[in-house]
Amino acid sequence: QVQLVESGGGLVQAGGSLRLSCAASGGIFSINAMGWYRQAPGKQRELVATIPSGGSSYYADSVKGRFTISRDNAKNTVYLQMNSLKPEDTAVYYCRAVTTMVYWGKGTLVTVSS
Repeated sequence: QVQLVESGGGLVQAGGSLRLSCAASGGIFSINAMGWYRQAPGKQRELVATIPSGGSSYYADSVKGRFTISRDNAKNTVYLQMNSLKPEDTAVYYCRAVTTMVYWGKGTLVTVSS
């Protein structure tokens, strides 16, 4: 059983930056890929970025060049550095971990004001 706890969300002006963190515990050695998803009001949850245990990271086109996903295996934590934020980035951001099952965190709210 993997538990995921996100942090780092908040209110920021357009053009600003935030760094989200997702701390994993329990069953961490079986985690393969980790990633960030987001869900804006009235919209479906969408992929933001993923980082496998080996290999290249993947980014949605809407965040390429602005967001960076990274992983600190020693701290069992995955990060999402978000720069040049836009109002359309406003959403609840969720961390996801994949083993033989899929686990989700409870989410952290990011609000970008214009």
